Formats: sequence, structure tokens, C-alpha cells
Amino acid sequence: MLHHLELWVPDLPRAEKSFGWLLGTLGCTPHQHWEHGRSWRRGSFYLVVEQSPALTGGTHERCRPGMNHVAFRVEGRAAVDALVEAAPAHGWRLMFPDRHPFAGGAGHYAAYLENEDGFEVELVAVTAEDAP
Repeated sequence: MLHHLELWVPDLPRAEKSFGWLLGTLGCTPHQHWEHGRSWRRGSFYLVVEQSPALTGGTHERCRPGMNHVAFRVEGRAAVDALVEAAPAHGWRLMFPDRHPFAGGAGHYAAYLENEDGFEVELVAVTAEDAP
């Protein structure tokens, strides 16, 4: 359903480090590379991070109106756990550690990560039974 998602970021090298690692680990491949941005593709969908010259602010605030977070499907609980363990070395921190891995509710095995610029991702463990 989604064609692409574009995130404007205050620091492209920092976004490339955090999102590049995460998207690569999730099976995306580098797609585009230009002075102010990068993108990664998986299938027909791609995600862009861009430090646009038209950016009007210096920080992202996920609790303001707009997009709060992006959720990604992850193949199983072990894969979610491995991502959580590796995430800090790539600029991510675990959110809601006191409720992890059920911060989204009982039976919803997921990790919520936040990068250094305040962007949140949710990594949702799915199994074959969850597939449509």
C-alpha cells in the first residue's frame, strides 16, 4: 500500500547510521544517494531520510501533531531480541524498558526504539500465522 516514506532529519550522517543499520538488518538495500539524502528499498517500498535545505526546525518531536512512529514487521521474537541487543551500538535506545517486550500490550511482542534525533520505530514480532 505505501509507495515510500520520507523523514526529514536534522543530521544526515547520524540518520544514515541509525536508519541504515536498521533498514539493512530488516532486509532493505541502499536505493538512492544524493547530497542531502539517502534511501533504502525493500520490494516496491522505500524509505528516505533527508536533511533538506528547506528544513525549518532543528529537532523532531514525536509527541507533537504528525507521525509518532513507524512500525516494522520482524520475523519472530528472537529477531526482535537480537535487534534490541545490537541497537545501542547504532544510535538506538530501548524505550519503555520496564514493560519490554509487551509495552504494546499483552500478547504484542515488540520493541520500541528511539534514535538520537527522537525518531521512534516499533519492531513487531510476527509469525507465519500473522501473515495475511
